[in-house]
Amino acid sequence: MDNYNILDLNLAEGGRRRMDWAAHEMPVLATLEERFRRERPFEGIRMSCCMHVTTETANLMRAMQAGGADIVLTASNPLSTQDDVAAALVAQYEIPVFAIKGEDDVTYYKNLHAALDHKPHIVMDDGADLVGTIHKERRDLIPNIIGGTEETTTGVVRLRAMAMDKVLGFPMMAVNDAMTKHFFDNRYGTGQSTIDGVIRATNTLLAGKNFVVAGYGWCGRGLAMRARGMGSNVIVTEVDPLVALEAVMDGFRVMPMAEAAAIGDIFITVTGDLNVVDRHHFEVMKDGALVGNSGHFNVEINIPALEEMAVAKTRVRPFIDAYEMADGRMINILGEGRLINLAAAEGHPASVMDMSFANQALSAEYFLKHRASLENKVYDVPEEIDREIARLKLDSMGINIDVLTDEQVRYLSSWEEGT
Repeated sequence: MDNYNILDLNLAEGGRRRMDWAAHEMPVLATLEERFRRERPFEGIRMSCCMHVTTETANLMRAMQAGGADIVLTASNPLSTQDDVAAALVAQYEIPVFAIKGEDDVTYYKNLHAALDHKPHIVMDDGADLVGTIHKERRDLIPNIIGGTEETTTGVVRLRAMAMDKVLGFPMMAVNDAMTKHFFDNRYGTGQSTIDGVIRATNTLLAGKNFVVAGYGWCGRGLAMRARGMGSNVIVTEVDPLVALEAVMDGFRVMPMAEAAAIGDIFITVTGDLNVVDRHHFEVMKDGALVGNSGHFNVEINIPALEEMAVAKTRVRPFIDAYEMADGRMINILGEGRLINLAAAEGHPASVMDMSFANQALSAEYFLKHRASLENKVYDVPEEIDREIARLKLDSMGINIDVLTDEQVRYLSSWEEGT
C-alpha cells in the first residue's frame, strides 16, 4: 500500500502497542468489533473518516474494518495526530492515513481531499470540516453518500446550520448529542484531558491560581470541576443566563470575561465560538497569563489581534508561544490556540472514548439499515442505541442495576392512581 501521507512508517510498532493498551479500556467497542467480525455489516462500504488520529480512534477504525468497511482516515486537527498510531494503521492494518502532527493548513486540506478521493458511502467527521468540504468543493460525491456521523459540538452546530439553510445533502447523525457521548466524554473526558494538556505544556501548579473557564457547557462543567479539584480558584464566564445560574449554584464565581481577564492566571476556552478572548482582554491581562483552548477550532482566542499587539514572539517551550507586549508583559498562548488536550497531551482517556466511538459505529450501522427512510437532516442518536451502550458499559464494569416490575411499569403508564 503506497497511498498515504504520514510522518514515519518506522514508528508503527510503538503505535500498535499503544493501541493495544487503549483497547483494554474499550470493552464496549471490543464487543461490537466481535459482532461486526461475525456479521460483516459494512461489507462493500467505503468510509472516509476525519477524526483525531489517536489510539482510541485507531481502535474504532479497526472495529469498522473488522465489519468489512473499506476505510480511509485523515486528521480533524493539524496538531492532534499521534504519528506512531498513524504509522501502525498504515503498516499493520493497511488503512490509508493522511495525517502528520503539526501539518500546515495547506497540507491539512490536501489530506482532506485525499480522504474524499476514496468516494465514500459513509463519512465520519469531527468538526464538520469533511462534510463542509464535500458541500463546498466536492459536491459530485453527494449522490453516493448514504449518511454521516459527527463527533463534536462544534460540528453539530455547523450541521444544524446547514440543515436550517436546507443545503445539507445527506443525513447526518449528531453523535455528540448522545447522552453516552456528551454527558461522559465532554464532561469527564475533556475535563481531565484539558487539565492534563495544560500541566504537560506548562508544568505549572494549578493550586491557588485563578483559573478562568470560558463556557459552562458539558466541557466547561467538566473542566471547572477538575480545576477546582486541583485547588484552583475557578471563575466561569458565560452568555446564557440559565447556564450562568447553574455555574453559580455549583459554587463557581461568574463574571464577564472583561472582568475575569484582569485577574485570571490561566484561561481556557470551551465555547465553540469566535474571539471569546479578544484584543481588549489581552490589554488588561496579567504578566505571565496562560491562555489556551479546548474548543474544536483555534478561533476562540483572537491570536491575529495578539500578533498585531505584540512586539516580540518567542517559543519558550514546545507548546508555549510567549508574546511580549509593548509594556513588557508576557502573554503565553498554549498549543497555538488549538485543542490543548490533544496538542500537548493524548486527548480523552480511552474509557470514555469507548462509549463515544461505540455511538459512531452503531450510528453508521443504523444508516445502512434505515437508508431508505432517512431524510437530509441532522438526526439524534436513537435512544435504544444510547441505552444499549450504557448497558454494555455497566456490564463491562461488573455493575448491575434494578429492573422495573410489571406492576411498576403499569403504574408509570397510568393516570388513574393518585394520592
